[in-house]
Amino acid sequence: MSSHNEQRPDYRLIIILLSGAFVAFLSNTFLNVALPSIKDEFGVTTSTVQWVTTAYMLVSGIVVPTTAFLMQKFSARKLFLTSILLFLLGTAVAGFSPTFTVLILGRMLQASGSAILMPLLMNVMITSFAPEKRGTAMGVFSLVMFFAPAIGPTLSGFVVQTLSWHWLFYMMIPILLIVLAVGYFQLPEVGNKYNAKLDIPSVILSTIGFGGILYGFSAAGNSGWASFDVMLTLLVGIIAVYIYVMRQTKMESPMLDFKVYTFPMYRLSAIIIGVNNMALFSGMILMPIFLQEIQDVSPLETGLLLLPGALIMGLLSPLSGKLFDIFGPRRLAVTGLAMAAVTTFFFSRLEIDTGFGYLLTVYAIRAVGLTLVNTPVMTNGMNDLPARLTPHGSSLNSMLQQVSGAVGTALLITIMQNWTNFRLSGIAEPTSAQMNQAMLDGINLSFFIASVLLFISMVLSFMLKRVTAKQTIQPGLTRARVIEPDTLNKKK
Repeated sequence: MSSHNEQRPDYRLIIILLSGAFVAFLSNTFLNVALPSIKDEFGVTTSTVQWVTTAYMLVSGIVVPTTAFLMQKFSARKLFLTSILLFLLGTAVAGFSPTFTVLILGRMLQASGSAILMPLLMNVMITSFAPEKRGTAMGVFSLVMFFAPAIGPTLSGFVVQTLSWHWLFYMMIPILLIVLAVGYFQLPEVGNKYNAKLDIPSVILSTIGFGGILYGFSAAGNSGWASFDVMLTLLVGIIAVYIYVMRQTKMESPMLDFKVYTFPMYRLSAIIIGVNNMALFSGMILMPIFLQEIQDVSPLETGLLLLPGALIMGLLSPLSGKLFDIFGPRRLAVTGLAMAAVTTFFFSRLEIDTGFGYLLTVYAIRAVGLTLVNTPVMTNGMNDLPARLTPHGSSLNSMLQQVSGAVGTALLITIMQNWTNFRLSGIAEPTSAQMNQAMLDGINLSFFIASVLLFISMVLSFMLKRVTAKQTIQPGLTRARVIEPDTLNKKK
């Protein structure tokens, strides 16, 4: 093929999408450090204030399953402008919120905008670049996906300590206005080759299903697994998702095509990334609890300890993508998961007076390991899909991030809470030292479970094989040729 025929990536589109996505992803972890201040201002309980993050995650989980349909129905320009507008509106509502209910409404609007951005960006990255350059492109995508949420706690720790939590929203508004204006004037309008149709029963089922599962796992962190509402919402959610998946497999043009899981490397990448994501959250959640509750460290200092790890994840993501283009996924994933498993195991041996320097170093090495895994594994999985399935692969990857994050958080917090209670059960009136020790034992056990999960992931990563990507952007391939691997899978 002559190179002049080959489609060149639209760098304007990619840069504008990355800018919007960076701000949206930042908001995912922005408020974690600010929750105590919000709780005090509105006079709500600890379990109620969690709705600031739970509501955001719920709406994301409901919107993401519709994004494959949206990407096939509307142009990237229309979707991007709509999502940024929704996010901007939500940011303004949350920033100026006079009551806790209005704050939740603002967060839900924010989530409805940001949930469209991640699958849209991933899809544009995969379809814009030639297969041999996809690793590098996905590395840049990962920079935004992991770096923005990782620096969130540091930045918000500083803002909350010096100004107020309202400023976390105020400072986003001018940036979003600039992104919106640039997007409006600079983004090209590209026609769409699909004419997808919205299936209302599928939307209802995915809303009940994914919403129920995400709510169940989020609520389990506070209420415990045995509570009636947790068990009921999980059961209803699982049944609805099952019916939803069955419906999609029978539809001629499904809203979310689960045939992506018939491609072995995509399926394996989903398992590895899901398990990896559960363990990743252990550091983001358990480390601040250890520092603030047990070592009595300020939110700003907590943020500073997490910052080197965040910077490493951000700066190394593009490099890990480049290394993937050279070495393929297996070597990087095995090395990265070995580093992550060992360092997470070190965190399961924490003492009350473990030094700041030791924590910072181990956390940074752990970040290097985790960064070597996500980009190569995700890119290899997406390379296994034919062109028409990439929007569905992108949407299901985003869904996986939401669900595995919620499951990991709930699982690790519940283990920590239950082990803490078990350690205190025989003591009539525990002292603060005994309570701290019991909580530390709970944190150590949770980190141990996370290290076991990472070890399982490492074993699975030995099965990774480099996939020769479907040539989705080269001319001359007919649609029938592109979907050959898929049709072969259907034949007995």
